[in-house]
Amino acid sequence: MRVLLVEDEPEMASAIRDGLRLEAIAADIAGDGDTALELLSINAYDIAVLDRDIPGPSGDEIAKRIVASGSGMPILMLTAADRLDDKASGFELGADDYLTKPFALQELVLRLRALDRRRGHNRPPVREIAGLRVDPFRREVYRDGRYVALTRKQFAVLEVLVGAEGGVVSAEELLERAWDENADPFTNAVRITVSALRKRLGEPWIIATVAGVGYRIDAPEEGERG
Repeated sequence: MRVLLVEDEPEMASAIRDGLRLEAIAADIAGDGDTALELLSINAYDIAVLDRDIPGPSGDEIAKRIVASGSGMPILMLTAADRLDDKASGFELGADDYLTKPFALQELVLRLRALDRRRGHNRPPVREIAGLRVDPFRREVYRDGRYVALTRKQFAVLEVLVGAEGGVVSAEELLERAWDENADPFTNAVRITVSALRKRLGEPWIIATVAGVGYRIDAPEEGERG
């Protein structure tokens, strides 16, 4: 999952970004409204996390533009105000969820996971495909009942592949959704991570490489399974 975090307090923004990274969630930071709009114009995000009170175009204005774009991107608003009328105005602007500062990072993670699930047309919280069981809330993976320990980046890549439900995911899309804006577009990170992930999941190989296109979850033939 990749999110846009719009927060004008640098220390808080960095702390949230680092905390999300530990949960295999990539986050780009925008410290003002103009930067947020620029990032939204060039990157595809799964969710926008907006502080309402920021320099430049406000979080409310950013929310309006996201809704007007028709992208369907979920919006989680952050604010220091906990009055009911403040929350109501946020929802009226198109926010999907609301979190009042200060908050526990784990609560933010749970809310982001829930929003991502809703974005996927109410897909089940635990995904199962080709003998894989992926639980994004607990960040656990099982293959044929066997627990598989993954690094954060490996889990993020697997989550994108599983979400495609057998469809092909390009290396470019994996880089965009599992890494943040600091990733080098010419890096071999995707290939290296997929290769390591494939080995962690074990034989028979379940991640297929589609030459010149990308990768997909490929269910092994019945005779190939343990």
